[in-house]
Amino acid sequence: MTMSTLIDAVTGPSAPAPAPPALRMRPRGLTAEAVLIRRSITHSLRDTEALLMAVLLPTLLMLLFTFVFGGALDPSGGYVDYVVPGIILLCAGFGASSTALYVARDMTTGIIDRFRTMPMRASAVLTGHVVASVLRNLFATGVVIGVALLVGFRPTATPAEWLAAVALIALYILAITSLFAAIGLAASSPDAANAYGFILLFLPYLSSAFVPVDTLPDWLAWFAEHQPITPVIEAIRSLLTGTLMGDAAWWAVGWCVLFVAIAAVWGGRLFRRRARRR
Repeated sequence: MTMSTLIDAVTGPSAPAPAPPALRMRPRGLTAEAVLIRRSITHSLRDTEALLMAVLLPTLLMLLFTFVFGGALDPSGGYVDYVVPGIILLCAGFGASSTALYVARDMTTGIIDRFRTMPMRASAVLTGHVVASVLRNLFATGVVIGVALLVGFRPTATPAEWLAAVALIALYILAITSLFAAIGLAASSPDAANAYGFILLFLPYLSSAFVPVDTLPDWLAWFAEHQPITPVIEAIRSLLTGTLMGDAAWWAVGWCVLFVAIAAVWGGRLFRRRARRR
């Protein structure tokens, strides 16, 4: 009788050695990001009220300024060509603001705890929200431009200038959406995220979106000229209608890239901090 047999006879058969734990394999490539982008797009399609308002509100503002105030601001009837670039950025802002609500909702409903148990990159959650918002807002912007063409907007842009304008609009949407995602992380609730985001939505009204900067009071003109939204509007206006560009394009791209970088650093830190607390 061997020693192991004697031990089994006294203590009973020994338990089998536990199997090694399964390895937590991370998804290959951008699988997690693709899944969460599809999740965010699905939520957007189901939230038809928010999607509808993101299109309707800028469109109604464009019709209001064109047909109610346009005659006083520009009796020649060309005010619609001036106001459309600003309306495009308003559309982007209204559409991106919902990102703050979606992110804040995810942080307060417990879904992040579920994601933390899965073998996926934490950044994929924010990437899904941001990319889905960019796609959603590009669609809404296309609708707004289509309505503008119906009410008299007559751009003079060449195909190359249209391509540059669309690229700048997409970069701006990415920048504003990234900031709203970070605001959603910083807010304690979806309602708070909505309140904080109002500051960003108000900036286009204090720019050259609706009237030239030189028609404003001196103190307000200085702010309107040097705030980030004005060069983006002036660059888009120049590309679409042939106005003087100057250095607006460089400032517009620089501001957008700066916003994306700030949002990436700020949002990443906030996400890791809040995820650890839960």
